[in-house]
Amino acid sequence: MAQQNPLVSGPWAGNVQMRTAVIWAEVAPSVKMVAVEFVEKNNPINKKIVAYKGALGLDFNPVKIYLNGLKFNTTYTYTIIIDGKKINVPFATQFTTQDLWQWRKPAPDFSFLAGSCAYFNEPIYDRPGKPYGDTDGIFYTMANTAAAFHVWMGDNWYTREVDYNDAWGLNYRASHDRAQKALQPFMASMPQYAIWDDHDYGPNDAGKSYILKNESRNVFKNYMLNPSYGEDEKGIYTKISYSDVDIFLTDDRFFRSEDEMPDSVNGQPSPQKHFFGAAQMEWLQNQLSFSNATFKIIVVGSQVLNPLDKAESMQRYPYEYQQLLQFITNQKINGVLFFTGDRHHSEVVKMERPQQYPLYDVTISPYTSGVSKVTGVEKNSPYRVANTLVEAQNFGKISVSGAKNKRTLKVDFVGVKGAVLGTWSVNESELKAN
Repeated sequence: MAQQNPLVSGPWAGNVQMRTAVIWAEVAPSVKMVAVEFVEKNNPINKKIVAYKGALGLDFNPVKIYLNGLKFNTTYTYTIIIDGKKINVPFATQFTTQDLWQWRKPAPDFSFLAGSCAYFNEPIYDRPGKPYGDTDGIFYTMANTAAAFHVWMGDNWYTREVDYNDAWGLNYRASHDRAQKALQPFMASMPQYAIWDDHDYGPNDAGKSYILKNESRNVFKNYMLNPSYGEDEKGIYTKISYSDVDIFLTDDRFFRSEDEMPDSVNGQPSPQKHFFGAAQMEWLQNQLSFSNATFKIIVVGSQVLNPLDKAESMQRYPYEYQQLLQFITNQKINGVLFFTGDRHHSEVVKMERPQQYPLYDVTISPYTSGVSKVTGVEKNSPYRVANTLVEAQNFGKISVSGAKNKRTLKVDFVGVKGAVLGTWSVNESELKAN
């Protein structure tokens, strides 16, 4: 009987801040000890080792090892050690801490990647017929695309019928998909952050009534490296900041009323139909008020602004939809953009607002899942920005650049082999409240 590889997947570095970082890996049940050796890339004489102190020997063993007291704006290399043996992997394992630029220099120019919908075929559990997952070559292209970090915008893996009725199945799906060969160099190439949507949360279109939502939250926490995961042990929402951009990673599942709940009662939007839920909505409003970022990106699993989306748009939750947009207007919040996934095509939706700057919803999808071409009233949508519809596998490369008060955010929709399939950009001056 062949011996199982002690390293199931990884390693990769995430949640990289100015003086801290986390190394993630998953190891086999037989492993007794895991550690990380790390050192400054340009000063390789002072190596340090940090050991993992959590439980091992389980069916699934994702581990997180915390590195503290690092230097800012410094590149480190690292090696995973399993049962006393250094494990060599066929890709670079390094990370660079964020720079301390505030009060010292202009906000750094940078790029990040984003997208959604990664389906990896497993025929024994897939539905009959044509495989839903397509080529995974896009992840090699992404690994070779220079960027500060990547944001998974939901459907990061796809639970099947055999997965979502028990905790073991939820763990199996995350473990199985994270171990895919194509993901290893990509995950290690840059820090990874994430929200979830229905398929990596549980069953298709699942909301707050999903009976294993707390276990699903545990799986998400174990397989991703976000700064935090909701409040009071509920949900997975959080915020990341890089240069002069704040990115609000929202949770559109844990608190979400089921789609079939009535949108309105007696002709008025129903306050009983929740999308973010009261606690998360209060958190998001306070975060937007507190933020002084040039661009404030709200990441959501479902589209937000598209009135023609009959599937799962936030517009089907009119009470909270109107509450959020009214707050942005009343508080004169500058620089707000929505980034969304789910739709299996990419586009930029523009919503005009009377006497206010327009709002934009940048949808980026899919990575490897099947492409869903627009049909019906959406085919020639008047809300779509011209030349932004991409009906192919793609990811977004988002670049932020320019002098102070003249910053520009540019989105390139990039195909499997690196071709730019569409481009859109906006200047900070176009997102100023009146």
